[in-house]
Amino acid sequence: KKLSELVLEKSKDLYRYKGVISVKGVDVKFVFQGVHMLLTAGYVPSARWLAGEQRRSKLVFIGVDLNHEELAVIFENCKAC
Repeated sequence: KKLSELVLEKSKDLYRYKGVISVKGVDVKFVFQGVHMLLTAGYVPSARWLAGEQRRSKLVFIGVDLNHEELAVIFENCKAC
């Protein structure tokens, strides 16, 4: 499942979400943010990973009736893509 699919399925339960994702082999950060069904996502050329900076993905979801395990599986599966 992709982020866009998650937003479509859970939009009424997602109040706010945002994150920075480290993509292997890419030197710029992938950033996403949204409110309910409004999602903005993409690589930000001005936000490069710095030499020596720990590359960590950080995700925040605020909402109701969110399944933590389901969210974790979606993003863990992204690592394999």
